[in-house]
Amino acid sequence: MAASLDPGHRLRPLPNCPSGTSLMIRTFAARWLACLALGLLFSLNGAYAQEAPIDPAGPVADLVRQLPDGSYRDRGAVIGELAATGDSALVPLLRTLEAGELFLLTETGAIVTIEPEGDEVVATDVLTGEAIGTFGEDAVEEIRVNNLIRREVRAAVSQLTLMSDSPSVRIAAAREMFNGANADSIPMLDEALAQEDNETVRAVMEEVRAVAVLRSDAGPDETAAAVDTIIERGGRQALGILQASLGSASADVAPAIEAGIARIERNLALWGVGQNIWYGLSLGSVLLLAAIGLAITFGVMGVINMAHGEMVMLGAYTTYVVQEIIRNAAPGLFDYSLAFALPLAFLVTALVGIAIERGVIRFLYGRPLETLLATWGLSLIIQQAVRTIFGASNREVGNPSWMSGAFEVGGLAITNNRLWIIVFSLVVFAVLVFVMKKTALGLHMRAVTQNRRMASSMGIRTPWVDAMTFGLGSGVAGLAGVALSQISNVSPNLGQGYIIDSFMVVVFGGVGNLWGTLVGAFTLGVFNKLLEPHTGAVLAKVLVLVAIILFIQKRPRGLFALKGRAVEA
Repeated sequence: MAASLDPGHRLRPLPNCPSGTSLMIRTFAARWLACLALGLLFSLNGAYAQEAPIDPAGPVADLVRQLPDGSYRDRGAVIGELAATGDSALVPLLRTLEAGELFLLTETGAIVTIEPEGDEVVATDVLTGEAIGTFGEDAVEEIRVNNLIRREVRAAVSQLTLMSDSPSVRIAAAREMFNGANADSIPMLDEALAQEDNETVRAVMEEVRAVAVLRSDAGPDETAAAVDTIIERGGRQALGILQASLGSASADVAPAIEAGIARIERNLALWGVGQNIWYGLSLGSVLLLAAIGLAITFGVMGVINMAHGEMVMLGAYTTYVVQEIIRNAAPGLFDYSLAFALPLAFLVTALVGIAIERGVIRFLYGRPLETLLATWGLSLIIQQAVRTIFGASNREVGNPSWMSGAFEVGGLAITNNRLWIIVFSLVVFAVLVFVMKKTALGLHMRAVTQNRRMASSMGIRTPWVDAMTFGLGSGVAGLAGVALSQISNVSPNLGQGYIIDSFMVVVFGGVGNLWGTLVGAFTLGVFNKLLEPHTGAVLAKVLVLVAIILFIQKRPRGLFALKGRAVEA
């Protein structure tokens, strides 16, 4: 098999033409040409990588050959000399050394990387990028490293990458130095700053230099300027640096450091409130998804459905099953697993909901206590059935790549999965509002909610509306299960953690009112998360419950009152 070299000069096989290409290119000839072009691209890449980035006869190569010689301290000095050359082509070599993957070919003294091939190894010269040949394992000797060597390598890589042609590489190098910057880093940073013309990169370098100044014996004026720079940066990292430097600060600088610490702490407190509001919105989106289906069934039918949480759980398990099938049959489609899981979860839970309504609930209308007990029994049956099929242990559902990771907005940490769940919950809400306002089913549901007997006398098939309403509410609960599977493990008890909160949202917002459910979910979510830092999670839930009890004493119909069957009864 052909091989190409990456920037670290590690051999890797030439990859096959990706399967995604065949999805876009229909004809055999086009596919053949695409694969040929891809092969040519990798061949060119290999040819480029095999060009010697370091002159084998030059002084830099002589320094590289000294890496195995002498004590760890001597080799650390050699690494310092390599960094002083400013040759950025040394970065892959140094990173390979730090990883313990650099070897000495004892027969020739060449510095190589190796790839196993059966009982032997293929050696590649790091200076020329060319494969030397195949040798026995005893023909190569690892160039050992310790913490001193690793520290010198990191410093050298930082110095070399600070001079990179890429601004993003220079920023990454400067940020990597932030925690470890000291007096020895100042000359290197001064040299980089003298050549830097990118304002963004320059600002980051100046922040790192300020940290280095604080950890040196600089004069009061320079130290005060460094304190101002770090205060402007803000954040917990800057706070820790200022707190660490306060003990050794002079009397002239200490007041400025103390004022900076107080300022950063105030900013962090404000950002902390903002972070808790974000967590509250995230919790509110989950409550909205879990409660909105309940608001529909409770508002139209007046049924206290204690099995609603199990619909959420079935939606989560549907997602788990879909992902397992995709993992085994088509791993390349994993990022699209939720696109398959969403309609299937809705369909499965909607059918289960219709079966429950037709099989049990329709015989219990007008008997709320019996309905509550019957649906509670059904919830236990569904939980036990799931335990029997999937087991009692938690099941982990993976996040697609586009839902993984996080990013920062000021001092807020925003996770992608939570952000997408908020967007998804609002989309589901908008679709339901459209269904209720613009479709025949929605018109019939609203008519039955306002006056069941009059709706029946006008020719509306109320039993059919009841079944479709229960199916719609259960299907939306299944969608909530898909969303919840992305932020927590899936278990038979998943829905139990949200059923009480869902009822609180419905009662607080107004029975059967979608807008009330939206406002109620986000209000309770934010209120709960603002209380948690001061009271703890358990007491926060208790206080929320007490607040709702007091609220419904004044407004029994919730925030947005809506006349319906339950109210008329």
